[in-house]
Amino acid sequence: MSRIETMKARLATLTPTTLEIIDDSQQHAGHGPAKAGAGYYTVHIVAAAFTGKNTLARQRMVYSALGDMMDRDIHALNIKAKTPEE
Repeated sequence: MSRIETMKARLATLTPTTLEIIDDSQQHAGHGPAKAGAGYYTVHIVAAAFTGKNTLARQRMVYSALGDMMDRDIHALNIKAKTPEE
């Protein structure tokens, strides 16, 4: 399973209505973490689970769903988390 597929599977726990993950790693080629294999990603996610949550809480929910990937596979994550109403 690819890294993006794994990320999608883990983020599925938030029951998103929309989920797009973009690999931005090429833009950071040559940087230390990129050389070591850690990726740079943008996540666009829409989920009812974010209702009533501020930006920081939403980011923490995404980090929690990704779990140990944040320590070894992902160096940087640009999160755009919204509710279906937003």
